[in-house]
Amino acid sequence: MTGLRERKKLATRQHLAHVATLMFIEHGFDRVTIAEIAEAAGVSKMTVTNYFPLKEDLVFDAHAGVVDSLAALVRTRPEGQSVVDALLAGFLTSLKARTVVSGYATPGFARLVRESDRLRAREREIDELREEALAAELADEVAAPRFVAAVIAGVYRTLFRLTREHILAGLEWDEVCERMTEAATAGFDLIRPVVAA
Repeated sequence: MTGLRERKKLATRQHLAHVATLMFIEHGFDRVTIAEIAEAAGVSKMTVTNYFPLKEDLVFDAHAGVVDSLAALVRTRPEGQSVVDALLAGFLTSLKARTVVSGYATPGFARLVRESDRLRAREREIDELREEALAAELADEVAAPRFVAAVIAGVYRTLFRLTREHILAGLEWDEVCERMTEAATAGFDLIRPVVAA
């Protein structure tokens, strides 16, 4: 029974995020209320806030996975693989799969975030949480894990933003992938001496 209940909760969560994101893209984040989202989704306002205490998380509904993404790449890398190689491979895999971790978004979604101070602020908070999770994961592997995590997170933030810029510029996805593969390789090669694990 728990399996069914969890699947229903997940389906409701995904439905709410989908409905809200479409409304935000069409009308703007600040112009859509929780009550309007609830009505469009066919649920109560309380249901929306129970699933998403922060309105911003209706947009960033996958943030838990993003927060753990870098730490997970370090934690699950094959024995003998360097941290930098694991992170580069992880970025390239997420890029090819068009996941949010690489910065992939539709042009409408990218514009939505770019045009909202609140969404950009929430995105920065998620970046900080991801950096903290990475520092915790690196604690037993490198000297000065917070500094190393900050350097790595800086590369990821830059790659993420470049991906979004290319999308907003209207580049075809193959071109985005080609440019971002070059950028990621250059970025991670640059920090390789700093991250010696």
